[in-house]
Amino acid sequence: MATMSRTLAALALTLTISCCSYLTTPSSAAATPDSDGFLQCLWGNIPNGLIYTQGASNFTDVLASSVRNPRVFPGDAARPLCIVTAADATHVQAAVRCGRAHGVRLRVRSGGHDYEGLSSRSVRPGGEAFAVVDLAALRAVAVGSDAVWPLAPTAWVESGATLGELYYAVAKNNSELAFPAGICPTIGVGGHLSGGGIGMLMRKFGLAVDNVVDARIVNADGDLLDRAAMGEDLFWAIRGGGGGNFGIVVAWKVSLVKVPSTVTAFNVMRTVDQGAIDVLTRWQEVGPTLPSDINIRVIIMGQQLTFQSLYLGKCADLVPMLGTLFPELGMRSSDCLEMTWLQSVAFFDSWNPNAPVESLLNRRTGLSTFTKNKSDYVKQAIPKEEWQKIFGWFAMNGAGMLILEPHGGFIGAVPAPATPYPHRSGVLYNIQYIVFWPSGGDGTAATSWIGSFYDFMGQYVSSNPREAYVNYRDLDIGQNEVVNDVSTFDSGKVWGERYFAGNFRRLAAVKAAVDPTDFFRNEQSIPPLFQQGNHLGKHD
Repeated sequence: MATMSRTLAALALTLTISCCSYLTTPSSAAATPDSDGFLQCLWGNIPNGLIYTQGASNFTDVLASSVRNPRVFPGDAARPLCIVTAADATHVQAAVRCGRAHGVRLRVRSGGHDYEGLSSRSVRPGGEAFAVVDLAALRAVAVGSDAVWPLAPTAWVESGATLGELYYAVAKNNSELAFPAGICPTIGVGGHLSGGGIGMLMRKFGLAVDNVVDARIVNADGDLLDRAAMGEDLFWAIRGGGGGNFGIVVAWKVSLVKVPSTVTAFNVMRTVDQGAIDVLTRWQEVGPTLPSDINIRVIIMGQQLTFQSLYLGKCADLVPMLGTLFPELGMRSSDCLEMTWLQSVAFFDSWNPNAPVESLLNRRTGLSTFTKNKSDYVKQAIPKEEWQKIFGWFAMNGAGMLILEPHGGFIGAVPAPATPYPHRSGVLYNIQYIVFWPSGGDGTAATSWIGSFYDFMGQYVSSNPREAYVNYRDLDIGQNEVVNDVSTFDSGKVWGERYFAGNFRRLAAVKAAVDPTDFFRNEQSIPPLFQQGNHLGKHD
């Protein structure tokens, strides 16, 4: 705790520093990358032990330390000039100022779960000079002294912390407090909150970003700003507008939520032969309209469905409720697993009801399994006979899995313009498509299956645009074009309106105001939209 306090105190102190006296912040990025000058600048302003260049013997190990998917592990041509493993916010500021002064752009990673690996690599032909700022060492969690109900409890969490570390710190402080975010404990807080953050508590308490009340960001000038200093337009943009677009968020202040001392989890499995399609067809109507205290998501693999649920209450109340509202599921008392909220997080990660909560602190990574993901949103229930056709795809070679996340409840009551995440009212559920293949294996069948199946599913999902979730990044839906060293709005609009719908234009206007030289960019970064006056508050 002493280390956490010192780290957060250092963050607060740097808010009072307008710039580093030993650096000059240019008005625009250098036109031609000066890699040698950039490295010299870093070595002059950041402890050398935190900088790993391509020539370092452990460079590849550090690069791989946060890569979760070998499919996106960068080859030689796509690798960064160096990795800066920032230990405090001043190192992030120095990296930005050095990058601006010497024409070297930055990419940032916290947990390494970017589905296309854009936090660690470039996929542009020929690439461009860039460095990676790795925030894994910025992982302090400080639960506020106000974390006693009924006062509004909060916590400051640094971007390099994992969700598991955040959950553990919150619940160990008070077992009846929680934070509504994703189900995978190894996801980095920085990337997750930047894209919205769906999870098992969202129907009751909203997305992760619906519960962010302040943040600290290093902007394109290298200044460290809190909410008051950055302004409401930038604060709006960073809460769901995607990571690595507007600056580097080093810490977030989040509102915590009250949960009961005992919650109930279950996994109810049904095969197609056991009538799973009938249950699924009914779930589409029930899942988004159940009381917000319960969330039932669906996992489809092969000919089996798993209905996975978290209920903020006890089994004795849950069974009769579902018996009335969702009798098709056939859920029984024997399916119930009563536990604390923190234990439920460990259970959903491991599917082991006896998993120790300390497992949530494991930042494990590996390069043994290749994956490819896509996403959709469903706004009209798919008829039973169409599901029968869909399940034929799961008998094909290379078939993967689907995860269906119900919306409704709190998340559906928030107006679409309130945050960049627009998939609110009218959404029944989100679909995540996933395929896997082993390291050294041939992924042709899997990638062919997911591409063809995604095309087939187009008839059943949202359209004009066909919506997607930015945290399930997918380069297949479009990439930016760079003209005169700036990403073009028209190229970004192709994929951007699928992630952000009507909010994309406002995001691009914020980008033009805070990063007009497009310093923070990647293949799917928000492009700047220059318009007279840049009326950021207008939703058009």
